[in-house]
Amino acid sequence: MESVRRLVLVVEDDPVINQALADRLRAEGYDVVRAFDGPGAVAAHDEHEPDLVLLDVMLPGYDGHEVCRRIQADRPVPVLMLTARADEADVLVGLGVGADDYLTKPFRMRELVARVAALLRRVDRAASLAGRKALELGDLRVDAPARRVWRGEEEVRLTPTEFDLLLCLAATPGAVVTREKLLAEVWGWDGATGTRTVDSHVKGLRAKVGADLVRTAHGVGYALEVPAP
Repeated sequence: MESVRRLVLVVEDDPVINQALADRLRAEGYDVVRAFDGPGAVAAHDEHEPDLVLLDVMLPGYDGHEVCRRIQADRPVPVLMLTARADEADVLVGLGVGADDYLTKPFRMRELVARVAALLRRVDRAASLAGRKALELGDLRVDAPARRVWRGEEEVRLTPTEFDLLLCLAATPGAVVTREKLLAEVWGWDGATGTRTVDSHVKGLRAKVGADLVRTAHGVGYALEVPAP
């Protein structure tokens, strides 16, 4: 049976770069729709409901952060942001409004294609969570099938990546999970050694669920501490 082709929305104001991204993704077997500014990106998302959004930060109309905020308010969709700045604060803003991953310009097309494929694999794996039960760890409750989280009586809104990261840590409370294992389990990057992506998402997760929950094992990884009930 022929596999279903995935639809990627490419949002980039430079027409040459936009076309190059679209051509490469089509060559890799994806369907592509394109947008060149903020309002056009939101309109294209609403019309086509893509499986993934490739989103430049610097856009006319309104920037990629505002685009991400608006489309994530409608329905969760994997977002890979493209940024010309490697500044950590800029990256954290993107993660905070719902981006799942980011690439700093200039980047290699091969790496971009790998990131797109990894994000889509994670979406597929999320379907397997339906058979898992809710987790209760002190005052932290994680409903895996519904992908919802509460700290005490307050619901915590996490991005898809933050939720998968929390679920991975919650599988073994108190135990340190290496960055390499997190990259493999959450991002699907087997054999990867980069740590900045993990560290940035952990900072975002800490800011939402509480800094007391996620312990750093310096040079190794992270552990989820069981909070008081």
